[in-house]
Amino acid sequence: MAKILLVDDREDNLMAIESILAQDGYTFVKANSGREALKVLLAEYDFAMILMDVKMPNLNGFETASLIYEREKLKHIPVIFITAHSYGDENIFKGYRAGAVDYIYKPINPELLRAKVSVFIDLYRKNHQLIAQEQKLIAINKNLEAEVTERKNSEEKIKGLNLQLLQNIDKLEAANKDLDRFAFMASHDLQEPLRKIRTFSDRVSSKYSQILDEDGKKYLDRMQNAAQRMQSLIQDILTFSKISVQEKQFVVSDLNSILGEVISELEIPIREKDFIVETGKLPKLAVNPGLIRPLFLNIISNAIKYSRKEVKPFVKIHSDNGESSDSKYCRIFFEDNGIGFDQKYSEQVFRMFTRLHQRNEVEGTGIGLALCKKIVEEHNGFISVRSKENEGSVFIVSLPLNLKNEEPNFTVGEPSVNNIQH
Repeated sequence: MAKILLVDDREDNLMAIESILAQDGYTFVKANSGREALKVLLAEYDFAMILMDVKMPNLNGFETASLIYEREKLKHIPVIFITAHSYGDENIFKGYRAGAVDYIYKPINPELLRAKVSVFIDLYRKNHQLIAQEQKLIAINKNLEAEVTERKNSEEKIKGLNLQLLQNIDKLEAANKDLDRFAFMASHDLQEPLRKIRTFSDRVSSKYSQILDEDGKKYLDRMQNAAQRMQSLIQDILTFSKISVQEKQFVVSDLNSILGEVISELEIPIREKDFIVETGKLPKLAVNPGLIRPLFLNIISNAIKYSRKEVKPFVKIHSDNGESSDSKYCRIFFEDNGIGFDQKYSEQVFRMFTRLHQRNEVEGTGIGLALCKKIVEEHNGFISVRSKENEGSVFIVSLPLNLKNEEPNFTVGEPSVNNIQH
């Protein structure tokens, strides 16, 4: 909104000018003398124009205008003098030399005043737009110059980093494979002593439970439970490691068949919780069936484990069959009405050993969803989740419709399930 400074020693003249221009939506600041106008301009200089009476005590309009234009920040503000006298050419030229752009003679013609003010306000706005554009272009030019300089300065560094990156790729890939093999072998070797711990603890429990006191029984139960959790953890780590070290084989498979096997395997927990599994038709895709099975198993198991007691639990499994806007992928949805979680943890839940709930609330190793993420990525797909506390979660698995296998192991046939277990 344009701001106008009105300067006149008579309050009635100020009110008259304001009433004429008020309908055009301007903002007004009023001063009753030249000195007061100068005080205003010390604090404010964003005026679109100044309407100033010529004849004023102490400082007249010409003198005030001369002092105003001594300040660099104020030189852009146009001044229109208002006078009741028709000065000769010499005085009129004096006003123009003082900085005036025009004169308005009293008695004021309202339409003429509004027209002249409108012209200068329009010029003021356009001038400010040009100034803003000029400043913007200057800033852009400086940024471009800085960017060019930065690119030139960092060009050699980037070349060096790229060369180093290329040199390290093979080392990193070899190190990752070695790490996966190590995790696989270490977890495999841990199972034998763990089996002995469980075997002997079971023997102690069956043979000596009658002579153990309550503390002894409690300690034995804790040992057996800890051994069971450790076995689950080792098994999950083994499963996670197998994904990277096993040979990739993709088979055109009926996902409905794999899903049916998973639901059959979960028959007991489904029946115990009176859990409803609603399934829609899933497509046939090129997948590794042995990996898709634990993928489905983990997601549905989570839906069962994290169900709410106050509602009848269910999971709805369906697919868009690649009919979404992104036709390169088929999306499979797992919608449940469980306890859910805050959406801010939607990425964290797919990290290794991440648990959002305490072990005494829900059993688990914190590997299941990390395993799901790795399985989906092995298929060149991705997994995400939408969730809300106490309302449920929707896990979305996106798998390529036309998976390009990197190895010559692509086959067509019925799905075969290997020995990877949850």
